[in-house]
Amino acid sequence: MSTNDSDIKQILTSLGNAIEAIDSKPSPEPTIPNRSLSGDKIHGGMITKFSSMGIIDESTNKILRIADDGIHVTTASINTINSPLKVNGNLTVSGEITAKKLHVDEISADIRNERTSPLEFTSNKGVAFGKGLIWPGGSYTKQLVLQDAPERLFSSESFDLNRQKSYMIAGQTVLSETELGTGVISSNLRSVGTLENLSVEGNFNVDNVLFWDSENENLGLGTDQPNGTFSIMSLDHEFVIDTSENRRFRLGTWTTSPLEIITDDTTRIEISSTGAITLKEKVVVSGNLGVNVKNFESDVDITTSGPVRIQNKKFEVGDNKPSSGTYRIGDVVWNSQPRPNGYVGWICVRDGNPGEWKTFGPISS
Repeated sequence: MSTNDSDIKQILTSLGNAIEAIDSKPSPEPTIPNRSLSGDKIHGGMITKFSSMGIIDESTNKILRIADDGIHVTTASINTINSPLKVNGNLTVSGEITAKKLHVDEISADIRNERTSPLEFTSNKGVAFGKGLIWPGGSYTKQLVLQDAPERLFSSESFDLNRQKSYMIAGQTVLSETELGTGVISSNLRSVGTLENLSVEGNFNVDNVLFWDSENENLGLGTDQPNGTFSIMSLDHEFVIDTSENRRFRLGTWTTSPLEIITDDTTRIEISSTGAITLKEKVVVSGNLGVNVKNFESDVDITTSGPVRIQNKKFEVGDNKPSSGTYRIGDVVWNSQPRPNGYVGWICVRDGNPGEWKTFGPISS
């Protein structure tokens, strides 16, 4: 081998060793100058630990996907959304929602509703008539709604208060479980049960039959214009019990009807419309009886200022036999001025006007 061939072989051996040494060395990290990577150089692949002035990528899983229909995020943690937000689908909130104003068409909830301010119903036309609480379903819709003409709260259901609770107006009880409030002074009650300790002021009317006239302090049964302190009216007959100016009581008929006093449904005393008194059955007078006498004080049982008739015989007093009038046999005139040698009286011996009279009962001298 010539010298030249030996040199070439040595050179080739050195070159092979050098290439092998280079091949066995690790590849150096590529150096990309700042702001020198073009977007045209990136297509596909994965960028890890990406960071920019507004983005820090610390994710180890795929969280964000951008497509033509929008941004798709598995989980988002957002502190503030400054622009209006529209949600077309369902929104589920596991925490709390705090809002200054909430506009909804329908609320369906089965949880406790805690509020720090009243529930308000508003309308752009003024008062929110027709708004309130509504429970649909069943045979009809249950309501508690504000209505107009007149303004009132309408409830389709009964109110059931707890025991010992009451309905109140201006802080005063109007109706409790067992009582009307003391402020209830006017009522049109149609039917009540048993009343105790009833106190009535002013006029009252019971079934258009019993009337109390508070101005005149008169009570009428069957009449609303009683003519006595107590009056009973039937058709055109009126019975009254009243007081007179001389501190006496008056009892009888105000009309021209006769008056009957009965016991055992039997008339015992009858007074006609003209004042005639008829005493029926037995009549017992306990004490002295005076007829047509004034300032009556008597030591006899019967005192009369005029004639009397006993068993159809008339007895009267005079200073002579009658000169006029109709008399019958047996009628007697007692001498009002008897004297010695005179007579006790005169007796009728023949009917007539004045009839025939004879003296009787000579008086000794």
